[in-house]
Amino acid sequence: MPFIVVTLVAVLTADVLLLTQPDAAMAPVDEAVRATPRQTPLAQKRPVQQQPAVTTQPVQPLSKLHKPNLFVLTSKPFTNEMLQKVARLSGVRALELADAASVTLDGKRVQTLAVNPSTFRSYTPKVTASSDALWQNVAAGDVAVSFVLGNDGGLSLHSRVSAGSAGQLRIGAYATTGFGAVDAVVSKQVGRSLGLPRDNALIVSAPKANSDTLRKRIMRALGKGTQVAMVNPVLPQPQQKVTQRNWPAGSFMTGEQLTVALKAAVSKLGRPYVWGAEGPETFDCSGLVQWAYGQAGVRMPRVTHQQWVTGPQVPYSQAVPGDLLFWRNDPTNPDYISHVAIYWGDGKMLHAPRTGDVVKIAPVSTRNLAGVVRVSPIAAGKVR
Repeated sequence: MPFIVVTLVAVLTADVLLLTQPDAAMAPVDEAVRATPRQTPLAQKRPVQQQPAVTTQPVQPLSKLHKPNLFVLTSKPFTNEMLQKVARLSGVRALELADAASVTLDGKRVQTLAVNPSTFRSYTPKVTASSDALWQNVAAGDVAVSFVLGNDGGLSLHSRVSAGSAGQLRIGAYATTGFGAVDAVVSKQVGRSLGLPRDNALIVSAPKANSDTLRKRIMRALGKGTQVAMVNPVLPQPQQKVTQRNWPAGSFMTGEQLTVALKAAVSKLGRPYVWGAEGPETFDCSGLVQWAYGQAGVRMPRVTHQQWVTGPQVPYSQAVPGDLLFWRNDPTNPDYISHVAIYWGDGKMLHAPRTGDVVKIAPVSTRNLAGVVRVSPIAAGKVR
């Protein structure tokens, strides 16, 4: 049985996401973006001999793109009354239902959404939404996994992986959601075989509403047992640009804390990379950062895009040991933060690369380097 996702992650910097609705969704307004459907090399059409015996409905063409702003999770299925409460709130333009839970794929705990491919595709990044082959594969019973899970986690495109009660599932596409820790998407039918709860998640598009204000209103409207995370948040712009210079004294790690974190990290050289691992003997890239900085008393968030907002950015030329380096390596979502390393000094970094590799010190690669972050324990502790 899957574990219900009970801890939501507030995505502070992601630009795109993955969400869905089953049979009836509330149609959005404004900002219609038409995209020409095309086949991506990351999602090739299923060979005829691999088509399942079950007849699937054709996936509808893409019509509009909608940027999700909030992700709502409840302890029970959404009712029409609950949906109407959210729909009537000021600024809400579109709603999409989904089934959400953590399931086991290839022995890994993976947060998963079960969706209606025809409608859900409109809530994903343009390159993902535009791929007819991708969504037809999902409708036919495949699972689409994030580029990070596929590339770093060792799930090869078009391979078959164990999926508990569902038997084996084919990796039909790499399609990063940009939506927090969600790393897999399946059809509603496959979600049923996996045991996902029905209609316990709701995506809200409200591009002109203050996301924090709307979040509080949704929680009041739906009551106890509701969790709401901001995704692509619409928030007032700060009057002053946030830089290291205008952060209060004491905002950053002390020399002693940096030494402890670096010693902790280097003590794990040679330990194997395992996707989703948080230590102390195996790690993925962000798990290593979280564990090492935790030894210094710094409460780091779990995943890369959250760690990206744990302090101000500094130029690479000014990087010092203990700063964090981030990359955007995901071709399915070029804006997504997909890898993190610890700056070691002298042009070297300490990181956990990918499946089949180990924790190591290596030269810094500046290809696709997104930036350098100087960790603030205060900021890190506020990221959810």
